[in-house]
Amino acid sequence: MTMDPSWPLAGIKVLDLGQIYNGSYAGFLLAHAGADVVKLEPPRGDALRFRGAGGTTPLSFSMLNTNKRGLVVDLKSDDGRELLLRLAREADVLLENFAPGALERLGVDIDALMAANPRLVCASSTGYGLSGPARNNLAMDLTVQAVGGVMSINGPADGPPLKTGLAVCDFFGGVHLYAGIVTALVEASRTGRGRRVEVAMLEAVFPVLASNLASMYNQGGTPPERRGNRHPTRGPGPYNVYACRDGHVAVICVRDVHWENMVELMGRPELATDPRFATAKARSENDDALDAEVAAWTKQWNKADLAEALKGARVPAAPVRDLVEVTRDEHMHGRGMLHDIAHPTLGDVVLPASPLRFSDTPSPEVSVEPALGEHTDEVLSDWLALPPGEIAALRAHGVVA
Repeated sequence: MTMDPSWPLAGIKVLDLGQIYNGSYAGFLLAHAGADVVKLEPPRGDALRFRGAGGTTPLSFSMLNTNKRGLVVDLKSDDGRELLLRLAREADVLLENFAPGALERLGVDIDALMAANPRLVCASSTGYGLSGPARNNLAMDLTVQAVGGVMSINGPADGPPLKTGLAVCDFFGGVHLYAGIVTALVEASRTGRGRRVEVAMLEAVFPVLASNLASMYNQGGTPPERRGNRHPTRGPGPYNVYACRDGHVAVICVRDVHWENMVELMGRPELATDPRFATAKARSENDDALDAEVAAWTKQWNKADLAEALKGARVPAAPVRDLVEVTRDEHMHGRGMLHDIAHPTLGDVVLPASPLRFSDTPSPEVSVEPALGEHTDEVLSDWLALPPGEIAALRAHGVVA
């Protein structure tokens, strides 16, 4: 596969054994940085591939696997494992997010792969890591949110713990896996030696608790209460989501000047000197009264008009947009982050490029995800120089598809 040499990872060969979200997103980031990423799937395919309506490919699979090539290898067969070893000798990176020990149970010894190719970066993302007492706990995004403390601080004070609406642990794991891979590639470029890289979803999500952990520390070790859309540490205010006539607007007044600008826009300049609201500390201590004043005003507006007015007043604010509005975002389309794609099976969809931008590279392009085994012949020819007859024999024996 020929890549534009201006891309930073052009020439890097990646065996992407990622599945569902976590590993697949790391492979996505590598592919969109110019690497030749080969998505290696079992004959049944990635488990996410057929989770769409009626067993079709869902949009989520397409989003995470653009700009990759597709290869099917049966790793449960001796010949399939041997083929993986041959591919690994040509690769710079092998990534996976199976449960700990899963590849070894398939008969694929990671140490043997790295011995065959000393420069190979072998990267793993798991729920809890490859070591430690929780190593073998089953890990899904929901369960890691639960055990990792995310749910304990999410939701309103008078309700139960809530998961986020996003697969944050899966994707934080994927982002950190990408970072670990690129870090190890830098080392390999200097030393000629690869290494094992691992990421635990539980550990990757811990730093996002920073504000909440600070609040706990300030309270002498008592976990903070859930505060819904309010600031977790009773910090600056107003800090909330407020109802409008046709939706909601999020507002955060980080500095006193933001509040002063806002009350001028409200036509209530006296609120700036009201003892309940004159300082950030006072506003945090009187947040119920503060929210009541703001909400009485915002309900008179349409969300788009209010957000624009607040922007003009230099108050940090934004309309709460639904997913249709987000996919139509002119800013992201204009920057080349979002692309309108005529997908061969899904129809007209919006697919993302990578959020990572590199200077002096061409405008990002998006090619749709490979069909199951779409590039098997091409990859085996490119990477291993296998003749058509040998590929045909492997296919006839069910080793590849």
